[in-house]
Amino acid sequence: MTENSSNPHEVQLKSKISVCDGFLRVERYRLTHQLYGGGWSQELEREVMSRGTVTGELLFDPIRQEVVLIEQFRTGAWAADWLNPWLLECVAGIVEPGEKPEEVAIREALEEAGCTITRLELITRYLTTPGSSTEQVDLFCGQIDATDVGGLHGLAGEGEDIRASVWPLDEALALLSGQRICNAMILIALQWLSLHHSDLTIQWSSAVPDLP
Repeated sequence: MTENSSNPHEVQLKSKISVCDGFLRVERYRLTHQLYGGGWSQELEREVMSRGTVTGELLFDPIRQEVVLIEQFRTGAWAADWLNPWLLECVAGIVEPGEKPEEVAIREALEEAGCTITRLELITRYLTTPGSSTEQVDLFCGQIDATDVGGLHGLAGEGEDIRASVWPLDEALALLSGQRICNAMILIALQWLSLHHSDLTIQWSSAVPDLP
């Protein structure tokens, strides 16, 4: 750190207005913030998508050494001209007011993959796109029994068309070396599992599940 540098921590909000309140909520902020070298920034005008908290869960069977992943169409990937907008992902869902992230993880695993989670391990919390979104992810690894898992899932009323599939652990981890996966959540989750699956297998295989 240079002699004249400081740690800025204050922001002055000038105005905040709503510019979109549809499937996504977008707000426009005018603000200034403290600078590392002292003083204040110029006035900035930025649009921010307000999303709240999302849970993601990598579903892992420590007995069978298998991982359950899902695939579904993503409009953003299609709009970005991604080669294949049907993406391979972790199960995920939005935390509604009054809900706990753990409750959402359990519900979404059942809705999107037909899996019952019996134990949850927090992997990390992170911001998906801090430059333009408030979305925070609580990312878990969930213990499941992958026996007979697979098929089509999702809530028709929410326009969901989700295919769940079971992957041997080594094949799932091998995805990290290819081009098949392209979103941060599954990359972070699989990288974490590659480091912790041995210890997690011992821990989960020798203990009584702590969720009903």
